[in-house]
Amino acid sequence: MFKFSVSVHCDNPNMAGSRSHLISLFIVLGVIHGTQSYKQLKHTYQEAKQRWNYVQVRQNAHMFWWLYYTTASTNYQSKPLVLWLQGGPGGSSTGFGNFGEIGPLDVNQNPRRTTWLSKVSLLFIDNPVGAGFSYVTDDSAYTTNNDMIAADLLTVLMAFLKELPDFRTIPFFIFCESYGGKMTAGFSLALQKAIIARQIDCNFKGFALGDSWISPWDSTFTWGPYLKATSLIDEHGLQLINGSVVVARKAYDNGKYGLATDEWGKTQEILESLTGGVNFYNILQWNSQEDTKHSYKKYKEQSIFERLVHRNLAHLSSDSLDQLMNGPIRKKLGIIPRNVTWGGQSDKVFEHLKEDFMKPVVNVVDELLRMSNLSVNIYTGQLDLIVDTLGTEAWVQKLTWPYLHQFNTAKRKPLLDPLKKNPIAFVKQYKNLGFYWILDAGHMVPADAGEAALMMLDMVTS
Repeated sequence: MFKFSVSVHCDNPNMAGSRSHLISLFIVLGVIHGTQSYKQLKHTYQEAKQRWNYVQVRQNAHMFWWLYYTTASTNYQSKPLVLWLQGGPGGSSTGFGNFGEIGPLDVNQNPRRTTWLSKVSLLFIDNPVGAGFSYVTDDSAYTTNNDMIAADLLTVLMAFLKELPDFRTIPFFIFCESYGGKMTAGFSLALQKAIIARQIDCNFKGFALGDSWISPWDSTFTWGPYLKATSLIDEHGLQLINGSVVVARKAYDNGKYGLATDEWGKTQEILESLTGGVNFYNILQWNSQEDTKHSYKKYKEQSIFERLVHRNLAHLSSDSLDQLMNGPIRKKLGIIPRNVTWGGQSDKVFEHLKEDFMKPVVNVVDELLRMSNLSVNIYTGQLDLIVDTLGTEAWVQKLTWPYLHQFNTAKRKPLLDPLKKNPIAFVKQYKNLGFYWILDAGHMVPADAGEAALMMLDMVTS
């Protein structure tokens, strides 16, 4: 057994003053899947200094953040800071994003070979309030739209930079996934405006939208064509799916936004039935028929929206992750209120955003491109269904950015596997807009294609 000591400083808002914690991480000898064994990996694994805290963003609303200092250099100020925002809405950045995708350790507490910490410092915020370890003490404090989410994130970032002023001058980027992309767009606009108004001192450089819920209708209308092109449905199935999407869109156009979300959930159920339970997050994977039958039997008494919430949040909280976060991690952090359970309010987060769920934010991305020189990047997993590449490409073409034609005709370049020399991604760039097609990846790009994601991170932040 190898022992790594990690020095962690934490300000506890529930105590007077602050205290320092010395955390000992025990890594058990084992094998890491990939090109490196544990024996090889342990030589590159470095101690990570960490900070965490709560911020009260509004009355009855408390948000949790967790910072990891980069292991790429002893001088963390020489490397960028990346904020990671999870999707859902209601997924946890400190949980799934950290231990499931890009943090230094995986859910089993083994070192991650493709951790982003090897390139940048990482900031995880459980967002919106109610996700992860963030919590509300009254239901009225949940967010109901993207503007509220952006305002809360701005409050957290202001508090973070006040507590750790060294990060004010460090290049700051936002990366995200799924519904986290919708929140990233809104937050980026709010942050950029706050910087212009000199309300915050932040070296904001850009953002990257990963398989992001920017245009729900472009994503959903392309489900059928994508599934038919990949032999997962036939022409009749295509008509059934398209017909269901039309019903959902009609409700939306009539201003019945909550009903539109329900009808979208019905479309998901039709799709699952037609494909034999294809996984919405990777079309080469299936939910087992037994699991699907068990799920419908267990949740058949629930409303269509309750089933929708379960379907779209369950993958972000496995039993092993739940045990880790509510066990060893909770104990390590030492500041989580006794009545707060990691993930305990996630369903409520989604419920309060039901009316906002299907509203697009293409105009927000467009405004950011037009008003700033921020680096705007989009990345999409080849095998993702819920936010498929076809839909992402479709909303990009709706931008009114004056350089869209030049972007469309720019040459697409392959990114090559350093060992096999075959393409693992493609990228197109013009001025401050970049688009990354990540091969052999579903919705969770960093988890499915770690090497390609790390390469993309390096290109965006360098």
